[in-house]
Amino acid sequence: MTNKILPILLLFFCFACSPKLDKETYKKYQNSGQEITTNVQAVLLSNVGKAIQTGGPEYAVEFCNLEASSIVDSLNGVYDCEISRVSAKNRNPQNALNSEQEKQMWQLFAEEQLADTVLQSGHGLVYYKPIRTGMPACLKCHGSTETDINAATKQKLEELYPNDLATGYKLNDFRGLWKVEFKPEM
Repeated sequence: MTNKILPILLLFFCFACSPKLDKETYKKYQNSGQEITTNVQAVLLSNVGKAIQTGGPEYAVEFCNLEASSIVDSLNGVYDCEISRVSAKNRNPQNALNSEQEKQMWQLFAEEQLADTVLQSGHGLVYYKPIRTGMPACLKCHGSTETDINAATKQKLEELYPNDLATGYKLNDFRGLWKVEFKPEM
């Protein structure tokens, strides 16, 4: 019981001092966040799928190492916001949980299985949405190193990501968070 109450209390105390979002603003940014993350994820999955078809999962690992961040970065300009992925079990060190807010949100999403949320952060708004291992193909790079990830892919992961934490997942496991930081409206 205490384990479930603590994250909710943390969220309450963390954001109780922040100005309250009215329902209309919350819904507007929630819808925008959903649209953005759905589109960004579709672009990433399409590109990763093509990479798997081209050279298998080990080629997809190399593709992600070289291209995934730049794909997301290029979409920041399209949507006029800052899009990122964060995880306690990150593969790319740039996706580590760096702020207290990210750590608290990670804990809440991991324990409470929230769908998505919008928070006031400073003068802007931040949208968070869980990332799950939604397809069997995800497990070829993020699954069990014993049963899901082949030797060539495992070798490529060790070469490109020596401190990789993003394996051991099963289908539909919570793997990370989309984070969309909206610029303050003037």
